[in-house]
Amino acid sequence: MTGRERREQLIGIGRKHFADKGFEGATIEEIASSAGVSKPVVYEHFGGKEGLYAVVVDREIEALLGGVTHALDSGGTSRQLIERAALALLDYVEHNTDGFRILVRDSPAGQATGSFASLMSDISSQVDHILAAQFKKHSLDPKAAPMYAQMLVGMVALTGQWWLDNRKFKKHEVAAHVVNLAWNGLTGLEPKPELTPETLEQG
Repeated sequence: MTGRERREQLIGIGRKHFADKGFEGATIEEIASSAGVSKPVVYEHFGGKEGLYAVVVDREIEALLGGVTHALDSGGTSRQLIERAALALLDYVEHNTDGFRILVRDSPAGQATGSFASLMSDISSQVDHILAAQFKKHSLDPKAAPMYAQMLVGMVALTGQWWLDNRKFKKHEVAAHVVNLAWNGLTGLEPKPELTPETLEQG
């Protein structure tokens, strides 16, 4: 096995261990044993568990972000773009279940890369312009679009986490329900939403 082949093997095995046991639960000993190599071989390629984890997470982020970005760049109406973005995230969950499990877990202490929250923020920034255009069209404040983008992406991401272990609905059905709530809610947005006086008094 060449050095590149060994590296890819270790990444694949590490990915499985991190998905099954999390960063803290996975050990270099188990990863090396599964690969049929000694621990120093893993250290030689990645410098340690943190290095291997960072490579695994970076690849998953690239795959997920790439899919969603492609969906948002594909053209069509605003609703179609939101539908495609939701489908892209759910498609990633369906075909990269281990990767999604890794991403939704908290990153290890001191790990600068791979935060799921930062990934969702990156996706939200790409949704901003779609919502801003809709806000202008409906005479709403476009400055609020980034906040609504966070809400929308967060809703899809949390639904994706739920769908990981609740596959009673098909992917396109889940996407349709998410967009139904988001889109039909967006079309009825109030220009200046406020809580009811009763709720404000209780707060």
